[in-house]
Amino acid sequence: MKLILAPMEGVVDFHMRELLTDFGGFDLCVTEFVRVVDALLPPRVFFRYCPELNFSGKTKAGTPVRIQLLGQNAPILAENAVRAVELGSHGVDLNFGCPAKAVNKSKGGAVLLKEPEQIYQIVKAVRNAVPEKDEVSAKVRLGFDDSSQSQEIFDAVNSAGANSIAIHARTKRDGYRPPAYWEKIKPLKEKSNIEVVANGEVWNFEQYTLCKERSGCEHVMLGRGALAQPDLAAEIAARRLAKDYQPISWQAVLTHIVDSNMHCDGGNSERYFASRTKQWLAYLKLHYPEAEIFFEEIKRLKSSQEVLDKILQASNKVTSC
Repeated sequence: MKLILAPMEGVVDFHMRELLTDFGGFDLCVTEFVRVVDALLPPRVFFRYCPELNFSGKTKAGTPVRIQLLGQNAPILAENAVRAVELGSHGVDLNFGCPAKAVNKSKGGAVLLKEPEQIYQIVKAVRNAVPEKDEVSAKVRLGFDDSSQSQEIFDAVNSAGANSIAIHARTKRDGYRPPAYWEKIKPLKEKSNIEVVANGEVWNFEQYTLCKERSGCEHVMLGRGALAQPDLAAEIAARRLAKDYQPISWQAVLTHIVDSNMHCDGGNSERYFASRTKQWLAYLKLHYPEAEIFFEEIKRLKSSQEVLDKILQASNKVTSC
C-alpha cells in the first residue's frame, strides 16, 4: 500500500518534497515535470529539477524520488528517460495529465489524452529504452473533454509495458474542481495486473479510505491534501495499521519550515522563501486556522529575511545558515 507525493508544477519542488517527507508516511515522490522537446537534455537540467540526485535520488528523510518527463516525441523522451535513471532517478514518470494551456498548446500533457496511440508509442519507447530494473510509470486523467476514452488511455499505458499508472480521477475539462470520480477508476483496472494509483480530492483519512473503496486501488497519490495537512501521509500510514496518531501542531509546522533551511538556499532569488511560504500558507489555512492569521501578518512582506524573522518569532526558534 503505497502513498505517493504528487508532482505539482510550481509547488512541490525540492524544498517542499524535503519538508513533506520529513513528516513521514510517503513511499515515493515524483518531481515537477521536466519539459522535453527535441533534444537530450544536459545533466544539469535534471539536477536542477531533482537535487536529490546528489543524494542517491532520495530526500533527506530517505524517500525515493522519481523524475517526471513531459513531451510528445517518443524517441527523444526515451533518450532522456535513460539519462534520468543513469543519473540516479528511481524510475521515470511520464506526464499525460497536465491541464495547463501553455503545455497543451505545444502538444504536451493532457492534450495527449486525445491520442491514446501516441501515449502507447511514448510509453513503449521509454519502457524499451530504460533498464528493466527501473520502473516506468505514467500519470493520466480520465480523459480530455470527457471520460469516453478512459479505457483506451488505460489500455495504452498498460499494453505498452508500464509498471504503474496514476489516475487523476477527473478530466482535463474538470481541472481541479471537485468531486473526483474515484468510482470510474475501478472498472478500468479490473482485468489488469498493472499497479494502479488513485489520485484526486484526498484531503483527510476518511477521504483516503473512501477513495480506496470506490477506486479499488491499494495505492493513493496525495497532492493538495498533503499541502493543507503536511502530516496527512504520516497519519494515514499510522491509522491504516490501527496505530494511535497524534496530529502535529501549528507550532511544529513552523519549526519544520525553519529546519528545512529553505531560507538558506542561495541558488534561488532573494524573494523565493517569502513567496513560497505565502503560497504554502494558502493551503495550510484550510487545515490550520492559525495559518490564515499568520498570512495576514506577512502578506505585505517581500523580503525573505522579514518573513523568516516572523516565523522565528512565532516558533521561538533560532537558526543560522
